[in-house]
Amino acid sequence: MAKLFVTFEGGEGAGKSTQVARLAERMRSNGQIVTTTREPGGTTGAEAIRALLVNGATDRWDALTELHLINAARRDHVQRLICPILERGDVVICDRFIDSTRVYQGIVKGLDDALICRHHQDTTNNLWPDLTVFIDLDPEIGMVRALGRSGASTEMRFENETLSFHHKIYFGFQKLQRAEHQRIIAIDGNQSAESVAEAVWAVVSSRLNADV
Repeated sequence: MAKLFVTFEGGEGAGKSTQVARLAERMRSNGQIVTTTREPGGTTGAEAIRALLVNGATDRWDALTELHLINAARRDHVQRLICPILERGDVVICDRFIDSTRVYQGIVKGLDDALICRHHQDTTNNLWPDLTVFIDLDPEIGMVRALGRSGASTEMRFENETLSFHHKIYFGFQKLQRAEHQRIIAIDGNQSAESVAEAVWAVVSSRLNADV
């Protein structure tokens, strides 16, 4: 079977991690060797940088500092985990990747998309997902979910942003999806988790079949 790099995107509480796990289980049952991971993070070094990004006050870093931290984490993640797996011909499913950077630090926080993409090219040797699933969910619903599951977590730096910020994130993902609809596929996140998983599988399986 063909190698595949799939990423999941969306606002806080959209259900990305749930769908990453469901898709991985489905693909493994069909004979694929699948690794799931996340950003920022995925390797020991990248997880250490993640702690700097997701903890603390919302104004702890400006957008350019965030970009440099994210790219430092991403380079380690890509070099040590993602690329070796793809080079073996297997599957990687990642919770967030470059499109989150383009939305959070770009569309919402004001960095130029060309700058972000140029840094990404240098950082990853221009590695882009084969397929990106955008879970399209109203940010007000997503934030209720995110805050409800947070418990004792300290990783609340982005969740603690204003609702207006999260609406901008949502519209940013919608904007990217419309512009790059062949790679970024929108899935209605208002359905049950089971229905979302079936919609995701329909997209992924069609992509796998097209590559056969």
